[in-house]
This record gives sequence, structure tokens and C-alpha cells, in this order.
Amino acid sequence: MMHIEVVANIGEARSDDFLHKTVIVVDVLRATSTIITALINGCKAIVPVETVLKAKELYHEDDLLGGERFCKKIPGFDFGNSPLEYTREAVQGKRIILTTTNGTRGIQKAMKADQVLAGALLNSRACAKAAIDFKRDTVIVCAGTQDVFSLEDGLCAGLILEEIALEIGEKNVVINDFGLAMRGCYLKTKDSLYETLLTCCNGKKMTKLGFQADIVWCAKPNITDQVPVLEGDQMVLLHRCLPRPTF
Repeated sequence: MMHIEVVANIGEARSDDFLHKTVIVVDVLRATSTIITALINGCKAIVPVETVLKAKELYHEDDLLGGERFCKKIPGFDFGNSPLEYTREAVQGKRIILTTTNGTRGIQKAMKADQVLAGALLNSRACAKAAIDFKRDTVIVCAGTQDVFSLEDGLCAGLILEEIALEIGEKNVVINDFGLAMRGCYLKTKDSLYETLLTCCNGKKMTKLGFQADIVWCAKPNITDQVPVLEGDQMVLLHRCLPRPTF
């Protein structure tokens, strides 16, 4: 029997509850979508950190710096937090130090887990299969925004739950109430994910700031079978095979 808990935002997540579990951190708009995109485009590794100062401390020659605060690129950094910036030409073979307002903080908070995965709509089915393979109870942490729930993360959690249930059967899954609600929300909106993301708070904010193309990309479910996993202090691809370019 696989027990799965969905946590609504980072503020509600407690590190000690992650012991001996698999944690999937979800920040659809945009940190985990960016991590997935960079890695499938050939980035060597991504080091997620909480602060700008820590990112600068860990930086070495030939590294790249990526990150945002309140959707804006950090001055002096190579990239912001738009996944579309992390093209194969820009990132192949490079290590990237990444800090974002919510997503990288969620990964840091999950450090006590047996396995920490980066999930988004882009790789939900692959995350589900990885979690099943690890044979541990699983926590899906919705990054949210400033410790407030974000709908796009909940929809992604719902999709991951749906994929797990389809893979191992309903009778083999126990889901907390919030997770059940998010699965229902996903099933209600699965044929209009992009339109739904446009109407949520972060979607409206990003559209206003000129990032609508990011929403188009981040709203695509299951376009890759690759899963970023935390090894030491950095995220790498779980299956370690050479992916094909995505754009």
C-alpha cells in the first residue's frame, strides 16, 4: 500500500515528516519546470540554493547563475527563471547555481527525504513511475507562492496522483484529503490546462509581466520521461541518459 500526502505550500511542510519518504517538489510556474528543461537540454547539474548570497558563494568559473526574485531576473545573473532561456546551446555541459523565490526553497526543505524529485506538468507521469519504483510513501510538496497555495501546483499534484493510481491501481493507493481534492481539480481541468493556468493568480501575473510563452511551455503535460533527482547538493537526471533537444 502506497500512502501519498499532498502539502499545499512550503510553509506547511515539515522537514521531519519527510524521513524515509520520497518527496516530489512541484513549482510549475516556474522553478521545477525550469530545472527539468535545463537538464533535458544537457545541463550537467543544477545546484538549488535558497539565497542569492549562497548562489554567489558556490559559483565557480564556468558555472552559470540562474534565478529570480518576484519573477524578475537577479542582477548580474546569467538567467532568470524562464525555462525558455535554458536552451541546449546555452546550458549544455554547464553546472547551474539556481535560486528562486519558492521552488528552490522547497527542495532545500525536503533534504531529509530518502529521495527528492523535481516534478512539474512536463514530467508528471515520469515522477509517478519513479515514486512507485522507490517503494516509499510519498509526499508531494506544492511550492506555492510566499507560503500561499498556488493552483497550478495543485493541478500538477493531481496529475501525478492520477498517474500513480493508473499505474498501480486505486486499491493500492491511500491519498490525503487535500490530495483527493487536487486530483478532482485536475480531472475537471485536464482538457484545458493552459487556459486554467492563464486564469490562476500566477498565470495572470506572469502574463502581465510578458511571460505568457512560459505558461504555454509549462502547461504541457508529460512531454519528457526524465526526472531530476537530488544527489548530494545538486539535481541531476535520474536515468542519466542523453535526452534529445526539446526546442
